[in-house]
Amino acid sequence: MSEIAAEQTPDRKRFIATLIGFSAVLMWALLALFTAASGAVPPFQLSAMCFAIGAAIGFAANRRRKIRRAQRAAIPWQAYALGIGGLFGYHFLYFTALRHAPAVEASLICYLWPMLIVTGSALMPGERLGWHHLVGVICGFAGTALIVTGGEGFSLKTEYLYGYAIAIVAAFTWSSYSLLSRRFSAVPTDIVAWYCVATAILSALAHLALETTIWPQGMTQWLAVVGLGALPVGAAFYFWDYGVKHGDIQVLGASSYAAPLFSTIILIAVGMSQASWAIALACLLITGGAAIAAKDLLLARMRKNAAI
Repeated sequence: MSEIAAEQTPDRKRFIATLIGFSAVLMWALLALFTAASGAVPPFQLSAMCFAIGAAIGFAANRRRKIRRAQRAAIPWQAYALGIGGLFGYHFLYFTALRHAPAVEASLICYLWPMLIVTGSALMPGERLGWHHLVGVICGFAGTALIVTGGEGFSLKTEYLYGYAIAIVAAFTWSSYSLLSRRFSAVPTDIVAWYCVATAILSALAHLALETTIWPQGMTQWLAVVGLGALPVGAAFYFWDYGVKHGDIQVLGASSYAAPLFSTIILIAVGMSQASWAIALACLLITGGAAIAAKDLLLARMRKNAAI
């Protein structure tokens, strides 16, 4: 039994890390609700506020864990460059895309990143891209397209080509950050707090250069901002970092399409959206696709539980 348990340890850690990474997807499902409840705060200002909160959470946790300075000093500068470029770069490009293209098309193009993670993982050492990964991610993207467009389709117009191009770069930015983070698996997730600090500062500078300051009005809007900083624009990035470094990155990529689905379900539950045939079909596509993509992971767990 001890030998079996020892053999299970790496797989168990991978499974748990995948679940931790997926919890970030669940937090991102709250993004639309909290953003809507935060009022008319401009996007870069909101980003600066939320990442500042996310950084504070990280530093509080780091202080409790008493991370040694020697550990921080050993972290290569490339890890900082990757993390800051991933967090700030993606959000800067996403907000820029929304400024230069319709929200539906820009959002859908940006949400190519889970597909890019799955396909790009084939280039990583020790990873193998199977047919079920491709089927799963295609189903997920189809379901996301139904949610974003409401089943009414969309059209790409030449006058928005710049915005579409920026959205594509945003998708590659987040997928590249997620994939390349695997190269720094030895770097502790605590470093994300510094990513958040830098992203908050850069977002504040972008806000001062591009936007007019509008503060939240009333307790509800302030609580929404705190909620954003604590979960989808805070803790989620710590959990995602750990997941992509130590979990099944292909499963995480395919299952990320659950975020817009859960987000829509939450909006329906609170009366901010309505159920439709498109959402029902999207639910089947996304959940089915995630299950197909996770086939190997789930079957391995079932076989090992049976062996015990």
